[in-house]
Amino acid sequence: MSNIRPLRDRIVVSRQAETTSAGGIVIPDTAAEKPVLGIVAAVGPGKTTDSGTVLEPAVKKGDKVLFGKYAGTEIELEGEQYVVMREDDVMAVVE
Repeated sequence: MSNIRPLRDRIVVSRQAETTSAGGIVIPDTAAEKPVLGIVAAVGPGKTTDSGTVLEPAVKKGDKVLFGKYAGTEIELEGEQYVVMREDDVMAVVE
């Protein structure tokens, strides 16, 4: 990925698509739903509060995260698909 630096509380996530079903059936790209699981590729410095302090992000680069199906804005960089979203759009970190 090229050098991308999200601002404030935004993060860049690479979607992780499931290519097979639980039963082992291969799912073609045209039939697959948008993945809601991804790997954090870049993290901004954090959210600025009304008092001017910066809250450190709860996620870090490399975290596997769960987010809403329609969260963020999809972009393409160097042939790869990414989603830029606010940290608030992340529902959980998968460990």
